[in-house]
Amino acid sequence: MTRPRLAPAKLNLYLHVVGRRADGFHRLDSLIAFADIGDRLSVEPAAALTLDITGPFASELAGIVPPSNLVWRAAEGLARRLGRVPAVRIVLEKNLPVASGIGGGSSDAAAALRALLELWQARLDDQGLQELALELGADVPACLLGKTCWLGGVGEEIVPAPPLPATWVVLANPRRALPTAAVFKARQGAYSVPARFAEPSANAAALVRRLADRRNDLADAARGLVPEIDTVLARLARGEGALLARMSGSGATCFGLFATPDAAHETARRIAGEIPGWWVASGKLL
Repeated sequence: MTRPRLAPAKLNLYLHVVGRRADGFHRLDSLIAFADIGDRLSVEPAAALTLDITGPFASELAGIVPPSNLVWRAAEGLARRLGRVPAVRIVLEKNLPVASGIGGGSSDAAAALRALLELWQARLDDQGLQELALELGADVPACLLGKTCWLGGVGEEIVPAPPLPATWVVLANPRRALPTAAVFKARQGAYSVPARFAEPSANAAALVRRLADRRNDLADAARGLVPEIDTVLARLARGEGALLARMSGSGATCFGLFATPDAAHETARRIAGEIPGWWVASGKLL
């Protein structure tokens, strides 16, 4: 079996909805970052394709038949493009909550693609790999890159972004699943404009100053569906040393940014102790 690969949580440091296509899909402008918090995935040769799901959030996927899982679809899609049989056992350790706005399923699919290419000692040209990633989901191409990037279009336009300074993060979720489609359907109001910046930020405080006049355009709609998001944001903002508290993606996971690991870890420890029903994790932006 290959060494377990991290499928990192994906964060939208800001997310602007800038328009809507004729087919109904929204056009986005977002700064994507990844944290060293995530699921883990490993693969090994087998007689046939199987998917075993373990970890604290495995039960949330128990009612989903394996062929509907993005990891399974990634294995089948890659094998089809390579002209081979997907005879492999995949083990997914599900540490991230499901339908939580941090790209868990998309990151799992991207990790599966990378792990299988390594196991099979195969290569797929960049265009083919990106096409497959986009077929799997709008967030999969960015997760396949796995680095800080600008996201545009419906997820297919990916441009490298300036490197991030050392920044620590606390993720908190009230254990409420929030389907992305429902949030986009509930969104109202005018469209925003792209808000990219060219220069890297010197430190975490400088990064937050840049992010301060940007926002998550899905936050109001998400709050209407899951009011607990306001409580999560308020608790993160009260963390000692917190620089910014914001919702990621379509929610309901929110993140707090910190300049030091001690501040992040202590905030996470306190929140977990005060509200044991929440999912809380701390780490560093990659």
